[in-house]
Amino acid sequence: MNELTKLKTLGDLKKAGFSYQSIKQELKKNLKAKIAAKQDAFPGIFGYHETVLPEIERAILSGHNINLLGLRGQAKTRIARSMIGLLDEYIPVVQGSEINDDPFAPVSFYAKNLIAEKGDQTPIEWLHRDERFSEKLATPDVTVADLIGDIDPIKAANLKLSYADHRVIHYGMIPRANRCIFVINELPDLQARIQVALFNILQEGDVQIRGFKLRLELDMQFIFTANPEDYTNRGSIVTPLKDRIGSQILTHYPIDIETAKKITSYETAADTRLEQVYIPELASDLLEQISFSARESEYIDQKSGVSARLSVTAFENLLSTAELRTLRSGENKTTIRLGDFIGVIPAITGKVELVYEGEQEGAAYVAQLILDEAVKSIFTSIFPKIEKLEKPNQPSVYQDIYTWFFNEGEIVLTEDQSDRAYKAELERNPALFQLVDQYAANADKADRYFIAEVLLWGLAAQKKLAKNRVRNSTTFRDLYANYVSGL
Repeated sequence: MNELTKLKTLGDLKKAGFSYQSIKQELKKNLKAKIAAKQDAFPGIFGYHETVLPEIERAILSGHNINLLGLRGQAKTRIARSMIGLLDEYIPVVQGSEINDDPFAPVSFYAKNLIAEKGDQTPIEWLHRDERFSEKLATPDVTVADLIGDIDPIKAANLKLSYADHRVIHYGMIPRANRCIFVINELPDLQARIQVALFNILQEGDVQIRGFKLRLELDMQFIFTANPEDYTNRGSIVTPLKDRIGSQILTHYPIDIETAKKITSYETAADTRLEQVYIPELASDLLEQISFSARESEYIDQKSGVSARLSVTAFENLLSTAELRTLRSGENKTTIRLGDFIGVIPAITGKVELVYEGEQEGAAYVAQLILDEAVKSIFTSIFPKIEKLEKPNQPSVYQDIYTWFFNEGEIVLTEDQSDRAYKAELERNPALFQLVDQYAANADKADRYFIAEVLLWGLAAQKKLAKNRVRNSTTFRDLYANYVSGL
């Protein structure tokens, strides 16, 4: 417990040198201290240190309310929640206050009357910063009473008060979040008349309830989030409200795979299955490449975006696919295989919005195309590019692989194969590992089999080998073997 929490009255606060401080001043003070100490003011936020976070820091230093505008899965809410770390650990409030009254600047009738009656003996209590964050998802059914407050007829009847008495007011979420960070997610979903009710709070810092001559000078840090697509799909932010929001900050998706990997690793670090499932580095790259490929797909509605949550849920499905194999085979540990990525398709289909052409093809087919595109991208980052028009008399570097399939038959990889059987099946084609050792010489030894599988899938994705999926097995064979055998 902080030493300050031993102070129990307004008089104790005065002796300790306390004075009034608004929440915006508090955020500004603590941000300055973190910057001076070279500390990360927004832990757990990756890829924004040169773009979004400097703009947020400027907004805080300016004392602005903030609107975070970006597609889904761009850490808007996480940024808002991370601002809790810029609050003081504890702040004093008038004991019994419904709206966290500051003892030095009370705003409610209850707190004002209590201080007038007891003076320096006014009891206080301490509010921890974790309790100073309030969040509301904007939905069309939200009312002014929910956010700001309304007359409570039951309270009026029990106290035998008229509706003209301020004591019959039941405060809404915003007054109860006085001296707190208040977040409204998906702001355009609020009906226009509800947005209008926020005008006074943002500009003058007061509220109006049912025509009461009531002025509550609330002290709040507002953070709004919005999706650009919402401006056309469901509603818009009314212009006067936008005008009252100090800073509008645009968010974005990770710009490179390394940043995306950091986000996924941070989100899944607590998964205990990581102890029994080895993940090749290239598998992590491929997992993130799926999101990047989806954001370039002609079948995906890019205005809706591809959430960063896709990688997280896909990673969880990937671990689950490997875990199922260990449960069925009785092995204690296993390694991620490229075939395990079939298990991430449900995570893809649930995270993307398809355009008309995508709907016609079907979500599962589009997900498979995205996976193939991701494999091709990873393939070309390691192995030589396959030209559409190959020059005669210049044999392909992949010719030995093609020849093996033509002469020897096929490679069959199943989901339930033991690690030993999986490796033995790939080793049947020695030409695979010759190329792996040539072009991925610096790769970890434990990753060689995954890279060999990338080689197989990459050749199949570029129509150089045939790949057939039947139930829980994937078969690779020569592209024209079926035609030759049928002669």
